[in-house]
Amino acid sequence: MSQIFNPNPTIFAPVKSSKASSDYLWVTDPLESNLDGEEVDSEEPIDQDEIFDLIRSISDPEHPNSLEELRVVSAPQITITGNCVNVEFTPTVPHCGMSTLIGLSIRVRLLRALPNRFKIDITLKPGSHQSELAVNKQLNDKERVAAALENPVLVQTVEQTLVNASLRGQPAED
Repeated sequence: MSQIFNPNPTIFAPVKSSKASSDYLWVTDPLESNLDGEEVDSEEPIDQDEIFDLIRSISDPEHPNSLEELRVVSAPQITITGNCVNVEFTPTVPHCGMSTLIGLSIRVRLLRALPNRFKIDITLKPGSHQSELAVNKQLNDKERVAAALENPVLVQTVEQTLVNASLRGQPAED
């Protein structure tokens, strides 16, 4: 990564999480026992704050900051309709060459954290990127995403962006 697309981004203070990590409903085993000891598949509802908490600490691939600190993602940019989660993100500059990588990192984080019943759509904020349609198409095409995740260098880069994702808005320990 020799070219820096935004050498001097604006950094914002993270917002305090409104929920304790134990409040997350899908972290527990989805197969719960009923009073008779039988396993019951329960579908727990989730909200935009829970999704935001999962992605807020993803690291930007160019800077030592989280996507939340760069205001690339925010809770109002997330919508949930039934089992469909739509995450809209805003690159820091309209010509950001890292937009596809950022979107892929968001997708991988949510695929790992959410139950399989959720459909995940990742899109750029309308008008925020010069190649908006092409990036959106790449991020939401199963075959393209699968092909990208077969590239070991790209997977390693995605893993680097996800190193602090489990912090959920908490500062990294030094």
